[in-house]
Amino acid sequence: MGVEAIDEVVEEAVGRRHRPDPVIGRTAGPAGNAQLTAWTGLLLLALAVVELVTLIDVHGLLSWHVVVGVLLAAVAALKIASTGWRFVRYYGRSRPYQQAGPPVLLLRVLGPFVVLGTVAVLTTGLWLIAVGPDSGRTALLTLLGQRIDLLSLHQASFIVFAVAAGLHLLARFVPAVVLATERGHRDDGRLRGRGPRIAVLVVALVAGALAAALILPAAAPWRDEQHGFPGGPPPGFHHR
Repeated sequence: MGVEAIDEVVEEAVGRRHRPDPVIGRTAGPAGNAQLTAWTGLLLLALAVVELVTLIDVHGLLSWHVVVGVLLAAVAALKIASTGWRFVRYYGRSRPYQQAGPPVLLLRVLGPFVVLGTVAVLTTGLWLIAVGPDSGRTALLTLLGQRIDLLSLHQASFIVFAVAAGLHLLARFVPAVVLATERGHRDDGRLRGRGPRIAVLVVALVAGALAAALILPAAAPWRDEQHGFPGGPPPGFHHR
């Protein structure tokens, strides 16, 4: 069983195995849902790469780190919603979704870790912005002689996210590209419901951008600390 499960993942990862997603209704049903999930997954990958670049100089690129992090949260929420919808429809005994079937076993096991890691790293990041540097470094508890604060929780959750999302990426990148660009099962060369799916993705990005604009000023204490002004900037100092 273990070898078979690994073989299933490998076959899907290299594009030799495809889930038969039915195309039904004006939004294309399971096939449309799969395409939306693929789009959000690829967009999350692009944003995650940018976020990783900001870690090279997180002090100098703090504003970018915050903005991209908030955009990541918005797109991640959409991806969780799209996969959650499929989960509900499948276990709710919707015939088209049951016909398509569930993900391969190992990806079903990995899925909760990807979701929990994503939620944890984004939630602790936004929480750090809200409470500021002093509270962010205040010990929440002591475990095995180690002080655990919010900043260390954010760093630990990032490690969980990076491992789980990295494994998920290895298994799903090729299928996501295929789903995002696939042009079968349609007469006009495009899968039905493309417009609404694009609209949902745009709404998520706009919502993320607006949220970032509102949240960014709250990161000022972290920027002040990086400039050497833990008690706040002197008069006349302006953030770039």
